[in-house]
Amino acid sequence: MSTPSLFPEPPPERRVFCNRTLNLRAMPVLGFDMDYTLVHYDVHAWEARAYAHALRRLLADGHPVGALHFAPELFARGLILDLELGNVVKANRFGYVTQATHGTQMLDHAELRRAYDQVWVDLSEPRWVFLNTLFSLSEACIYGQLVDLRDDGVLGAGHDHRTLYALVARAMDAAHLEGELKAEIIAEPTRFVPLDPELPRTLLDLRQAGKRLFLATNSEWHYTRAMMGYAFDRFLPGGDWRELFDLVIAQARKPAFFEGEAPLREIVDDPAAAAPLGGSPPAGRVYLGGNARLVEEHFGVDGSDILYVGDHVYADVHVSSRIRRWRTALVLRELEDEVRHEQEFAHDQATLAALMRDKERCEREQATLRLALQRHEHGEEAPPGAPMPVTAIHERLRGLRSEVDALDQRIAPLAQRSALLGGHRFGPLLRAGNDKSRLARQIERHADVYTSRVSNFLHVTPFGYLRAARGSLPHDPEPLRLPAAD
Repeated sequence: MSTPSLFPEPPPERRVFCNRTLNLRAMPVLGFDMDYTLVHYDVHAWEARAYAHALRRLLADGHPVGALHFAPELFARGLILDLELGNVVKANRFGYVTQATHGTQMLDHAELRRAYDQVWVDLSEPRWVFLNTLFSLSEACIYGQLVDLRDDGVLGAGHDHRTLYALVARAMDAAHLEGELKAEIIAEPTRFVPLDPELPRTLLDLRQAGKRLFLATNSEWHYTRAMMGYAFDRFLPGGDWRELFDLVIAQARKPAFFEGEAPLREIVDDPAAAAPLGGSPPAGRVYLGGNARLVEEHFGVDGSDILYVGDHVYADVHVSSRIRRWRTALVLRELEDEVRHEQEFAHDQATLAALMRDKERCEREQATLRLALQRHEHGEEAPPGAPMPVTAIHERLRGLRSEVDALDQRIAPLAQRSALLGGHRFGPLLRAGNDKSRLARQIERHADVYTSRVSNFLHVTPFGYLRAARGSLPHDPEPLRLPAAD
């Protein structure tokens, strides 16, 4: 009999999930992104303002978009823009499209088949734009809405789907880069930034355990200083977030940061006074630019000794692991709701799986009986299990059809609920029907671990050992149902 733990596990939605075994105790250096990693945002509040700023720029350029409004429920992270057809699609891990909208309108099954029966998503092709982060929601919303306006003849001639995306990308880049949006957030952080009191304690534990920490963000220094101060200082004994980090790099220009040779420039008082720096940077200072090789040299470690934590599947996780061989952790805030919904649906999911096994049994019997009829027509021996008269075979087939129809009536509502788990029209983030979604596949390939927030590492501790689960294969036997321990 196992002894009950004095230290219970966190709730399922707050766990750190492991793709590749990670010994946190043996990781000497941990790096962090800031936006949507160390500093989380109220997605609707932030994206609504980003959308508004982008819309204002489109209006100023003469585009008839004044009647549009932000609709965050339309799209989600992990979807893919199809710049050839003006669609937004969800694909499974193999790249086959399982759901799609044209503009903002969902395609039915027949329309989906016509558009994608002979097409699969290859993210290396310029046709596809992967929505990597929560910053993509406003971008996808405007793109879908502009496609609708184009179809309605409102935008006029000269706009194909690629040029529409170019308009959106320019407007969104300007919204994120211009000072007004970030000035709003600095002026009223309580509106945009939910606090996580466990987060500073998590980094403090890591620091006190001898880990060396660094921050590498694409945000400007004045914004980084304001956001980190708001999110951290009130919870720290010394009241200064910079004491947590050996190295702070702003405007890192990821993903180029991981493959380029840009120099580090020390920030003296403000970015305008940034001075060039040669060699490895001393600790406790703030820099602009730089590159990942300089980070490794500064800490005196190889890439495999660094765990980098970020929210962007490509710029934070994919590139750092592929080019520098850094270990990686992806922050996926939506995971909390997704795991909770799956936990709530677990009983119904077990019922659905049992019903599907019954249906498969009926279908297997139907197939065998049809084969028996075929062999009877040719005067050949019936397959094992079907040595019965032809009339009995037909009667059994009629009975099986009734059984399958009855099963389908019970399966359909459960399958529909499973497909739309969480209430979003594209369903769960990491699933595409019964398969993994394209986003799940990207995470599986490039993130050693993934979790909903950095403070979940508080439960792992700086000394934790995260073990990857045994990979499942279609031919694996079903798990044994062992009796409960006394």
